[in-house]
Amino acid sequence: MQKILVIEDEPTVREMLVLNLQAEGFEVLETGDGVDGLNLAREQLPDLLLLDLMLPSLDGISVCRMLRRSSQVPIIMLTARGAELDRIMGLESGADDYVVKPFSLGELLARVRALLRRADPAQRDSGTKLQSGDLHLDLLAQRAQLGAQELRLTHREFTLLAELMRHANTALTREGLLSSVWGYDFPGDTHTVDVHIHWLREKIEPDPTSPRRIATVRGVGYRFEG
Repeated sequence: MQKILVIEDEPTVREMLVLNLQAEGFEVLETGDGVDGLNLAREQLPDLLLLDLMLPSLDGISVCRMLRRSSQVPIIMLTARGAELDRIMGLESGADDYVVKPFSLGELLARVRALLRRADPAQRDSGTKLQSGDLHLDLLAQRAQLGAQELRLTHREFTLLAELMRHANTALTREGLLSSVWGYDFPGDTHTVDVHIHWLREKIEPDPTSPRRIATVRGVGYRFEG
């Protein structure tokens, strides 16, 4: 049984999430405190986190950043704040997805299932490896290496890079990447792809301001130069 940790300080929202996730067959851990949530995540090793942005003791951004030092657990950030800067901060802290309250429960559950599928080794191409020059991806081990250096990619960054490399020299639309990498339609918010591309470039490009591996295709999306 897959385990989900809910870190949410609003009791009614937390209870709703716990009951519906349990009804979907998940084991659910819960807390309303950031420090307790961080400790639970480290001790219980959940398969996915639902993490509120505004928390007592330690805010969601800090929890996410601290977890990312040692864990690539999929994280969906929950918040009532929907400004673009808040979305970018959540994604840049290492979150894989971002949901603004009030949200559709059906959509949230779809995102949870999609993210868990992509984090499940059984859903990946066993033994498949991708390579472009000195950039190597091991899809089974979920490891990325640039030359002699192992790259610290989030789960979403890794999946996005793998999708780009699988379709090297082909222009991929932002909408197509949202569907194939995020696993659902995400209308009107393709900027999340741009944010993840920005962070990938920071990690794999010699000069992120003049990218050679991931090219922008104006009016379309992005192309990996294989």
